[in-house]
Amino acid sequence: MRSDLIKASEEYIYSRRDLSTMTEMIPENVRILDLGCGTGRLLKAMQVLKGARVMGVEMNESKVIECIGRGVPVIQKNLDDGLSDFKDNSFDFVILSQTFQTVKRPDVILDEMLRIGKRGIVSFINIGYWRARIQIAFGNMPVTRTLPMQWYDTTNIHLGTISDFRKLCRDRNIRIVTEIPLQERNRIPWRCRLWPNLFASTCVFIIEK
Repeated sequence: MRSDLIKASEEYIYSRRDLSTMTEMIPENVRILDLGCGTGRLLKAMQVLKGARVMGVEMNESKVIECIGRGVPVIQKNLDDGLSDFKDNSFDFVILSQTFQTVKRPDVILDEMLRIGKRGIVSFINIGYWRARIQIAFGNMPVTRTLPMQWYDTTNIHLGTISDFRKLCRDRNIRIVTEIPLQERNRIPWRCRLWPNLFASTCVFIIEK
């Protein structure tokens, strides 16, 4: 049974490069809060692979039920309503996995992440990625592997570039500890490392105050 859980957890986190990157960043036996945790699969993987003490926040009722079924503690809550239920420094890491661009006030969410947790981990979709830029240049909102939905059917309301995210962190006096640019199809070629704002489709940041 334990080996089945480990296998399922590894299969899930390695299905997305940003998830496997986050997993590699997180040490064992820490406290993790995942904002917009979905069905709880990442938190379950953190429980199984890292021995983490986890908590999720999710708005969608059916996904909350899936979390509970997986044995993942979860609070049903809209992130836009605030996170005052959580005490200062009550977690070691607060995760925001491709949820940053879906909230009404991303700047406020960053501040709250770093009030609640010692460090934040943000997986960020980069609208400055070259495939997206070409589609915008031809007058269309982009559709890519990381932005698979049409403009009228997406939850993304605050798309930005990696440069935008860096500037936001500077403006909020947030320190970027680690920045790992990622390209589609699980590759990190040299051009992605040199010019992430152009060649990275997503980027994972570790941040702290």
